Amino acid sequence: MKKYSSFFKIFFITFASLLLTACVHDDKYDDPALQDYQCRDLTATMTIAEVKALHTNMRYVFPENSTAVMEGYVSSTDESGNIYKTIYIQDSPVNPTQGFVISVDAVSTYTKFPQGSKIYIELKGLALGTYGGLVQLGVQDANAVAQGVDAVSRIPEKLVPQRIFRSCSVREEIVPKVLKISEMAANQALLGALIKVEDAEFTNRVLCSAYAPDGVTVDRPIGQGWNTSANSYANTAVVRNSGFAAFANQQLPAGNGDFVGIFSKFNTTYQMYINKQADLADMKTFPRLDGIASNPCVIDPSAYTAKTVAEVKQLFTSGLTQINGNFLLKAKVTANDETGNLFKYIYVEDATGGIRVNINKTNLYQDARFKVGKELYIKLNGLYVGNVNGELQIGQPFNNNVGQIAEADVYKHFFDSNMPATPVTATEKKINQFTLADVGKWVKIKDVEFVDGDLGLPYASGGVTNRTLKDCSGNTILLRTSNFANFAGAEVDGGNGDVYGILSVFNGTYQLWIPKQVHADFDNPRCDGSQPPTTIFFEGFQTSLTSNFTAYDILGPQQVWTRSNQGTGTNYYAVMNGGTTANEDWLVSSEINLTGFNGYSFSFDSDGRANTPGNPLEVYITENFSGNPSTTTWTKINAPIDTALGGFAFFNSGKINIDSYANKKIRIAFKYTNTATASTTWEVDNLKVSGSK
Repeated sequence: MKKYSSFFKIFFITFASLLLTACVHDDKYDDPALQDYQCRDLTATMTIAEVKALHTNMRYVFPENSTAVMEGYVSSTDESGNIYKTIYIQDSPVNPTQGFVISVDAVSTYTKFPQGSKIYIELKGLALGTYGGLVQLGVQDANAVAQGVDAVSRIPEKLVPQRIFRSCSVREEIVPKVLKISEMAANQALLGALIKVEDAEFTNRVLCSAYAPDGVTVDRPIGQGWNTSANSYANTAVVRNSGFAAFANQQLPAGNGDFVGIFSKFNTTYQMYINKQADLADMKTFPRLDGIASNPCVIDPSAYTAKTVAEVKQLFTSGLTQINGNFLLKAKVTANDETGNLFKYIYVEDATGGIRVNINKTNLYQDARFKVGKELYIKLNGLYVGNVNGELQIGQPFNNNVGQIAEADVYKHFFDSNMPATPVTATEKKINQFTLADVGKWVKIKDVEFVDGDLGLPYASGGVTNRTLKDCSGNTILLRTSNFANFAGAEVDGGNGDVYGILSVFNGTYQLWIPKQVHADFDNPRCDGSQPPTTIFFEGFQTSLTSNFTAYDILGPQQVWTRSNQGTGTNYYAVMNGGTTANEDWLVSSEINLTGFNGYSFSFDSDGRANTPGNPLEVYITENFSGNPSTTTWTKINAPIDTALGGFAFFNSGKINIDSYANKKIRIAFKYTNTATASTTWEVDNLKVSGSK
């Protein structure tokens, strides 16, 4: 029995030890267990410099029977996620003379090729090309050919272990090459190498912001040297940060010090990529080159006199009023510029009211401080309160009234409370109950609808546009929408419902601004009992050109309907440009079944641009599609299209009646034609077919 007891005691102690060990959480990561993955020691036959020299002004492809081998040391790591599907190498771990870029269709390459690894690349079948003017190694495939004579695609993931090998015996510490920003143009051979920029700092335009917004890649300017007479940096470059990096939401270092990163460029802009946040740990020295003496991104609210929104408004006397005092406003962000309907300003609100704050900076919504629902500290000293057409606003002087706070001053006045965002609560009122005390607030109006004259029209067309909302008692209020809003071209809802927005005023007239289209989502029956139209078919080309349409190339095989978002940010559309070759190209919808409703209509957005205007876009409909536009019997629709052939401004057609096709299956088509001497670029978006009871 004694032996059995000892056995169970030993077993219990061993099991408990294992259990406790398994529960330990350690955020430190060890080097990857390579286990001889792709481990081969080869003999290099070409240097990085010799390989790059093979590239001229067009793609160079290594023959499949090539025996060329290049070697290098990995200067990058994608462990943090800031570097994506790219392996950067250099010709020596210390004091390199050459850097290089290898484009691979693979992630987590640090697990196979950690920073400092010596690697060998068998070049057979690979290709040299450029992206943004930067020479890189990839492959020639159909996609590369379509992109041009000097493009390459990423090396397929399955091909990587057949071409890239890690040395079995050599791994070195990569010592960053010291390089001044002013020396970058003369040292382009180092593109791809790890460099150190000494005595550098992020400029005041980005102070106190994060490395990158969630999911968005951004450039953060960095400066070196100081030009006293110009009161600016002697030299600047950009640091390109991914919103998918593990450190993306961390605050940029606010001090001066050594910046360490991968040297790169895009066209004529020199830029750097951070491998890991720890490489910037030295950037904490004050005073900075620009004279900032201490970390400007921290604030002690107890050191200020608190002001409410109502008290800030009371500071206004007449004309433009400067705020002089150690005052601090704490308020919640209620609206920003996420959809483009608001531009270079936000609204904030506390229990006493709301107010507009003007800031000369785009994409404010990408800054954590200005996200809707965030509590924001605003240091008021030195700012101004002004009356703009009846609305009190905060900003800085412009044309004898209140304008926008300079981007370089944002860090001086706006501070993150570091509290999580919380829902914004709307003040609910009827249209006829609003007073000037409500201006600047996030409000809700129940049971409203667009007036009959606005039905079938887009939110905005050609410029800032007024639409009219009414309640069932006949009270009305204006809804204003910018033509730059990403929903500007969308048709207003035809039903009744609740609207949420910012209440503004213009010379005594109340008006609403909605930050998003969903804030005016009207699906209920209208005041007269009629049902809102139902969408039968819709295509906005956000995900694909071909999900609901088919492109047919009848004449001019080099140009076809495609999809783009050029000039419109996140909004995609279908586009066709014939150039200097005669074309006939059709974009034909899938089948649309017009059954179950009493009336039918369709609408779409169009945009035309031309230096030498060509043929107008044509719209057709058929109930007997043959499968070939050339052999189909079409009926031409005299649809309103864009006539202002310039800029990126979509024109909405309004509702086009197609009741005559009730109980039929139809297709709608856009026909593009041009000649060799006259051509218009035509863009189409938001085709919507509706049915009404």
